[in-house]
Parts: sequence; structure tokens; C-alpha cells
Amino acid sequence: MKTLVIVTHPNMDDSLINKRWMEALAQYPEKYTIHDLYKIYPDEKIDVIKEQELIESYDKIIFQFPFYWFSSPPLLKKWLDEVLTYGWAYGSKSGYKVGGKKIALAVSAGVNEEDYSATGEYKYTMEELTRPYELSFEYIKADYKGIFTYFGMEVNTTQEWVEKSVSMYLDFIDSL
Repeated sequence: MKTLVIVTHPNMDDSLINKRWMEALAQYPEKYTIHDLYKIYPDEKIDVIKEQELIESYDKIIFQFPFYWFSSPPLLKKWLDEVLTYGWAYGSKSGYKVGGKKIALAVSAGVNEEDYSATGEYKYTMEELTRPYELSFEYIKADYKGIFTYFGMEVNTTQEWVEKSVSMYLDFIDSL
């Protein structure tokens, strides 16, 4: 089963982790389709019908993005608002076109995992902070499979650290 990876990074050229993940995914075109929202929609005008048709053609979907301001880049929020419409994604007999599809998040986080804990600087775990995504996917009857988070990109920028994330990320996707 081929996986659609919806990547949302507003400045991919300056990315260490997300750019490397995309390079790794691109090595397996028979397994993964990369859908880079900022590249496809630089004007942020989303082709809703095209996006819905794309979603309908995959059973496994990953949303990959950097975590900042305790959320996703704004284009992903806009995509969710515009693409997951009433009558298609939820709310009618013909809705729930995403129902049953396996959906997961892949998030890069700048600080260490300890900072995302009850006793850490940000007081909440990554699972708690991404709960709105989980609830949204459950609302449209998708099969939410959780989150892959790679922490510490602001403090661990060695090539070895970046490369370590690649196999972990691909293993996460393949395990869904």
C-alpha cells in the first residue's frame, strides 16, 4: 500500500530534518508519494477538488511538518479547513471519504523531549499538544495512528543525529 506524505514546511531550503526526510522518502517512489504543500501552493490558493481526489486515492496518509508555536505551519491548518469539508469528510451520507484511512503525524520539534512534559518547560507532552489533530481525524472517522516526533533539532544538528532520524521515520510509516 503506497503512502501519501503531505509535507508542510514554509522554508524547506533551511530545514535539516524535514528536507532529509523528504530525500529519504523520494528514494522509494514505489512506496511513498510526497505532496509538498508550500511547493504546490506558493500562493496558498488550495485546489480543494484536486486535494480531495488525491486523498481518496490513498489508504495511508502522513502529515509531516515542523512544530512551532505549538501547532503546524499555517498552510496545513488552511488545508485542513478547506479540504475536509462537510459532505465530503463528514456530516452526510456521502461524507466520510477519509473514513477508515490510516492517518498519522510526523513532527520535528526544536527542543528536547523532556521540555514537552508535565515537569518540562512547556508543561505538556507532544501527544497532548497535538490532540486537536487526533480529535479532528477521529471526527472524520479516520484511523488515527499517532505521532512520530523527532526532538532536539535546535540542540543536535550533527549529520549523525539527522541521519538517525531517517530510519526511525521510515520504520514508523512502514509500521502503520
